[in-house]
Amino acid sequence: MIEKNGGSRGRAANTRAAAGRSSGRSIMRDVAARAGVSAQTVSRVINGHPYVADDTRQRVLTAMRELDYQRNPAARALVTRRSGTLGIIGYESPLYGPTSMLYAIEGAARSAGYFVSVASVRHLDRRSVLDAADWLRRQSVEGLIAIAPKPAMAGALAEAAGGLAAVTVGGGCSDEIASAQIDNVAGARLATRHLLDLGHATVHHVSGPDDWPEAAERIRGWREALRSAGAPVPAVVPGDWNASTGYQQGERLAADPDVTAVFCASDQLALGLLRALHEAGRRVPEDVSVVGFDGTPDGAHFLPPLTSVRQDFAELGRRSLGLLLAQLDPAGQTPVRRRDLLVPELVSRRSAATPGSVGRPLRALRPASLIG
Repeated sequence: MIEKNGGSRGRAANTRAAAGRSSGRSIMRDVAARAGVSAQTVSRVINGHPYVADDTRQRVLTAMRELDYQRNPAARALVTRRSGTLGIIGYESPLYGPTSMLYAIEGAARSAGYFVSVASVRHLDRRSVLDAADWLRRQSVEGLIAIAPKPAMAGALAEAAGGLAAVTVGGGCSDEIASAQIDNVAGARLATRHLLDLGHATVHHVSGPDDWPEAAERIRGWREALRSAGAPVPAVVPGDWNASTGYQQGERLAADPDVTAVFCASDQLALGLLRALHEAGRRVPEDVSVVGFDGTPDGAHFLPPLTSVRQDFAELGRRSLGLLLAQLDPAGQTPVRRRDLLVPELVSRRSAATPGSVGRPLRALRPASLIG
């Protein structure tokens, strides 16, 4: 009797598998064969297991697309007690940094086989983060990643997570939450040292807004580089992230003949500064060299093309996801780090040169070559 039932179950399974293939809906073994891996590896990719090599994960995902393999989130949740969905708290902003971070995190999560639900906030305050986190938790997300430019957001996320895996990305961080960040101090050192190495006696700095940690860190790196070189440290030129402010402050800097090098806290500030210098008859880079921070793609098309500290947001997205997946690892075998700092690189173009010379493009400078 048992043997008969077993045979019936086997025939039924074969019938279902054949039906699945004939209807164009592939089964996991087909995906494994196409990708050249085991069915267990396919299962690990589907379930977001962190111990899968990137190239293997991509082969499996490609095979799934080619075979039109349809995952069943409801069935997966019943078996694994995991929804396969991550929540991202974004920040409604036209700024290049927060927008790029959001796309990078979303892309990294999808590449790892996760669905993504995004809740955007208009204000960088505690109430907005709590509401966004509550909305995402109601969707049974497995973890939260928040773009947190300010510490208040990180603190609110720690409160809202309530034991849920969570990571912040950006300048705002909390000791209670893991974070992935750009090393703004190192990036500012890169920019300042580059200008000093070109022969400028000192470097002026147009800062970001004073209530953003990134802005404070860039001021710190700028000062450290000047002091380390024994160069004069001018007063900080207050600003924000916008081109209009760069233009306004640029008018004042252009009127000072002693200003030969300016490091701006964002590429947009640098854009406004370039216009102000041009209108004042100060040539860039012959009279004044300019370096920005962000590495926006449009910077290559400024006049002249802008030297800038480039932030690798795609890598930042992967690292933030890695921090989250380490917390979600059911076996607890993945080392859980509290903070991951990504050092940016300096991309040299024609806006910075030796004083009095015509700038020529240089190679991209890696941090190790300039940070001492």
